[in-house]
Amino acid sequence: MLTVDFDRLGLRPGERVLDMGCGAGRHAFEMYKRGADVIAFDQDADELAVVREWFGAMKEAGEVPAGAEADVKEGDALALPFADGEFDRVVAAEVLEHIPADIAAIHELVRVLRPGGTLAVSVPRWLPEVINWKLSDDYHNVEGGHIRIYTDKELADKVTKAGLELMGKDYAHGLHSPYWWIKCAVGVRNDDHPLAKAYHKLLVWEIM
Repeated sequence: MLTVDFDRLGLRPGERVLDMGCGAGRHAFEMYKRGADVIAFDQDADELAVVREWFGAMKEAGEVPAGAEADVKEGDALALPFADGEFDRVVAAEVLEHIPADIAAIHELVRVLRPGGTLAVSVPRWLPEVINWKLSDDYHNVEGGHIRIYTDKELADKVTKAGLELMGKDYAHGLHSPYWWIKCAVGVRNDDHPLAKAYHKLLVWEIM
């Protein structure tokens, strides 16, 4: 499920965009389909290899406009290997809650964004995340897991203090919160629990 509204972001064909912390690539794929020139950035080389394969498959299948380009780049969110002002749009979806030095990461996102460009940031909502943390220590006490819970005000303050103007906010992922409550209750790694499996099927159906 996408957590960024690309119509609201103002994404246009030919724009150079960065998906920082792209993971499995869902937002990068959508931007590529819309004709943007996409860089999918992450620290996980294995995931990037899969994303690169999907970029190629999308192009071969004719799912992207002619002229659109996409590539992957591995690196550190605190030292992005890009020039100042290199991107028209920057996306960081479900990333900042994983990064200890989140303020430094935000400043890097702002640095590589051109003047007048747009940054889209999404994080888990406060209340569903609090419930997850209370239900299971395994949910957040894992390497690379969520290390903080943002309030709306905290996130907005950190972004505006980095030099950007807040344009608005929105909410998504409503159906995913109960899934993680179930997982936290039955065991975060217990993918075979009947209730977790049944709800996962519902999520896949909703996405498709």
